[in-house]
Amino acid sequence: MSVFSAMNVSSTGMTAQQLRMDIISENIANASTTRTQDGTAYRRKTVVFAEKATTSFDNILNGYMTNYQPNGVKVTRIVEDPSDLRLVYEPDNPDANDAGYVEYPNVDTVTEMTNLIDSSRAYEANITAFNSSKTIAEKGLELFG
Repeated sequence: MSVFSAMNVSSTGMTAQQLRMDIISENIANASTTRTQDGTAYRRKTVVFAEKATTSFDNILNGYMTNYQPNGVKVTRIVEDPSDLRLVYEPDNPDANDAGYVEYPNVDTVTEMTNLIDSSRAYEANITAFNSSKTIAEKGLELFG
């Protein structure tokens, strides 16, 4: 694996974690949104990651690991959490149903803050790995300079 491949892997990780933090921020911002454009309560969203251009496990087992180049991570999709919405009895709320209940988003701010810290730490780890790769490249250039 070259130094530039390592930098590429770290940069894709930073990009993916930045999008994850954006989605988490959107969830927190909409924690009380009872009516979206389609007329329903906001639903929590999550990000799904996958490795970019994966190498099959068969190829790795057959000895091609020496040629394996990691390609980083990508966001494959953003999905809505299918869990139930919270029902709160508020008969005076304009969004209340006939029984007086309002559907609130399935967003738990404690969970979202925990996920935000996790994503932030993963972003920081990618920065550290990127900077280490950059330092290695600089030291290699110094040997020939």
